Amino acid sequence: MSAERVTIYEVGPRDGLQNEKTVVPTAVKAEFVTRLLAAGLPVVEATSFVHPTWVPQLADAADLMGLLGDQLGESARDLPVLVPNERGLDRALELGLKHIAVFGSATETFARKNLNRGLEDQFAMFEPTVRRARDAGLDVRAYVSMCFGDPWEGSVPVDQVVAVGKRLFDLGASQLSLGDTIGVGTAGHVKELIGGFVAAGMSVDQLAMHFHDTYGQALANAFSALQEGITTFDASAGGLGGCPYAKSATGNLATEDLVWMLHGLGIETGVDLNAVVATSVWMAEHLGRPSPSAVVRALAHSQE
Repeated sequence: MSAERVTIYEVGPRDGLQNEKTVVPTAVKAEFVTRLLAAGLPVVEATSFVHPTWVPQLADAADLMGLLGDQLGESARDLPVLVPNERGLDRALELGLKHIAVFGSATETFARKNLNRGLEDQFAMFEPTVRRARDAGLDVRAYVSMCFGDPWEGSVPVDQVVAVGKRLFDLGASQLSLGDTIGVGTAGHVKELIGGFVAAGMSVDQLAMHFHDTYGQALANAFSALQEGITTFDASAGGLGGCPYAKSATGNLATEDLVWMLHGLGIETGVDLNAVVATSVWMAEHLGRPSPSAVVRALAHSQE
């Protein structure tokens, strides 16, 4: 295994909570973020400036960032947030945030359901958002969803994903995160997709992988991506998450499961596994159900 260190991009507070029906109090969300940071996670995506009618759970985004500012000081401005459009960017700029992400789609149907735009039209929406963010000195990450399959369109051709992803990245992003939104990817498919992006001129250090565990393949897919040279992986503490616009999307790759595998391979993450487990157990109590993460269940039981 070539990688000596992997960066885990923690998405629990945003992608993990966005699909929860029970509204989590802002103070609990803030503690979730601060606990994850204290556990050594280098990047924690805090929230999304999406319209509250789309994702009610994240309606408190500005309040959350204000509370985190009170608790963390200037470092709160380093926490990335998702912005769906220029209006969301305006809110991020008002708060002096330094890192944003945009969220595109590799398929026509999901673009229309999630963005209310066609596959082609999404670029016209993102271009001014990314340009203005870059002009203001912000770092921009680009997500592309439905990279391995779409619940309405079925399998998605690799060349289509590469074309959409590279175009999003070329708007001015520093990193492209490839999402298996409904968790249908397999290890061989992962290798093929990464190879497609490399053949199109992108380097593996410009790519991140975002796996969901619907079919129990997320960890195997992460191992496959690791073998291809990927060193940034999105994960969600406790395996929380899903997509409000794709009902077949279940939880994200659990941060704890990923850390357990990486540490077993001798790869550094800087993450205190027991601290993340304790945080996931704490959050599971707030949500009223146990964590789906196998490592959380195993370690929480062993610590009792």
